[in-house]
Amino acid sequence: MDPKPIIILILPIILSLIATAIVTASADSSYVRPLPRRTLQFPWNPKPSSNPQQVHISLAGDKHMRVTWITDDKSSPSKVEYGTSPGRYSSVAQGESTSYSYLFYKSGQIHHTVIGPLQPGTVYFYRCGGQDPEFQLKTPPAQLPVTFAVAGDLGQTGWTKSTLDHIDQCKYDLHLLPGDLSYADYIQHKWDTFGELVQPLASARPWMVTQGNHEKENIPLLKDAFQSYNARWKMPYKESGSGSNLYYSFEVAGVHVIMLGSYTDYDIYSDQYRWLKADLSTVDRKRTPWLIVLFHVPWYNSNKAHQGEGDDMMASMEPLLHAASVDIVLAGHVHAYERSNRVNNGKADPCGAVHITIGDGGNREGLAHKYKIPSPEWSVFREASFGHGELKVVNSTHAFWSWHRNDDDEPVKSDDVWITSLVSSGCVAEKSHELRKILMAP
Repeated sequence: MDPKPIIILILPIILSLIATAIVTASADSSYVRPLPRRTLQFPWNPKPSSNPQQVHISLAGDKHMRVTWITDDKSSPSKVEYGTSPGRYSSVAQGESTSYSYLFYKSGQIHHTVIGPLQPGTVYFYRCGGQDPEFQLKTPPAQLPVTFAVAGDLGQTGWTKSTLDHIDQCKYDLHLLPGDLSYADYIQHKWDTFGELVQPLASARPWMVTQGNHEKENIPLLKDAFQSYNARWKMPYKESGSGSNLYYSFEVAGVHVIMLGSYTDYDIYSDQYRWLKADLSTVDRKRTPWLIVLFHVPWYNSNKAHQGEGDDMMASMEPLLHAASVDIVLAGHVHAYERSNRVNNGKADPCGAVHITIGDGGNREGLAHKYKIPSPEWSVFREASFGHGELKVVNSTHAFWSWHRNDDDEPVKSDDVWITSLVSSGCVAEKSHELRKILMAP
């Protein structure tokens, strides 16, 4: 009997088994990751020029929201009508609009309108520029519990879509994004397709974002950095006393959240550092017992990707954040997931912050598979898979963190932990003198 037909039949099976073994071994895990997915395609879908597009919302100070949308019609009004019943708008707010040019690209008219005061935990129906369709949003609660969805480094791939679908299944109050939104990378129409992709979620719950390296888009002598990002994703920097859209803070329920910029000056003489000191001096841990910080480049990273890139920022700011008793630090940049125990100055510290890297939203650059071996003593869980996180701050003492891996099209909870606040552990009181000393320093 000729063995060739049998070999031809079983060869693909053998190769498949070998490939599976290689992937499993290289991943330092028994989990076999699904294949990469392609960049999403957005077919041309012409709409009336006055139609609102790329609608998203963000917090804008106490009891207020900023509604942002784009129209092709330059004369479309920047007004938002809103109310608590469908089709019945008891209030109207007037905002402002802007646009920008980027080489041969000209943006649509970008509208920003602040609405409020709004009631907490309430569904509002609204429309933009006097045009249908009607959207609806839900305001965050005034008191704990509050739930955050967290995903960074999103991009526009099939994995991005599955991440967003999984977040949509979560009962959350707002989305935190630690940098790298659209991965437009100078191709400006990709900002538009990203806005279209996230609109179903971003128009219904506040998206609070900070910048990553893919938002820079600077061209020496021609274009300043972050022009597109600043024009499209306006955050409450003025409301929090900041002079830059690249860093700001906000409060929700019992949580004070600080968004920092990894790509603007952060040394102790910088405007960002001075603002951070001023912001921390206003934090009342009786009103907001939880203190959370986000930025793009992680300080604690045992992945071989982007090693050491956060060291300078860490050297400048970690002493201040440690003195302020920051509970949790969320970062992106590394396309993988990692969670630390409480850590400070490179060592386990019961009064340090829990650091979480969650730059695994689904970008086109793929996953960062290689880790340092052995893992550092502060690293508790690490895995190179796409996914998203959920942080439920239950009360003044306890929060529940979970990370949900994208396993094919199902969100599989792969890591979770209860986190105890530093207020309840006594660290805040213990370090109050240290914090005062740093805040009072020139």
